[in-house]
Amino acid sequence: MSWAVEEWKEGLSPRVLQKIHELESQVDKLKKERQQRQYQLETLEAALQKQKQKVENEKSESAILKRENQSLMELCDSLEKAKQKITHDLQVKESQVNIQSGQLNSSKKDIERLEQELKR
Repeated sequence: MSWAVEEWKEGLSPRVLQKIHELESQVDKLKKERQQRQYQLETLEAALQKQKQKVENEKSESAILKRENQSLMELCDSLEKAKQKITHDLQVKESQVNIQSGQLNSSKKDIERLEQELKR
């Protein structure tokens, strides 16, 4: 079949054949270059898709971390409020203990005074 492809060149001058050969070589070179660029393009597109997927994954992870952070901040606020309430309750109870301790001391003194009176 290649003989049929070459048949049209019969009878052409050597100068024309040389030019045809140069053009065919240039076509082959351009085809190879096109294939290389096509491969580079496909490689770059694959890398781009990979990067896009990575960015999407990082965005998803970032959104998850933001929600988790918000949840933890709310939990911290809740725990701080609970701590403040417990601290206040403790202060109230310590105050009550101090009052009762004072009443107990007063009652002991009253008892001692009454015992002293009874002894007299």
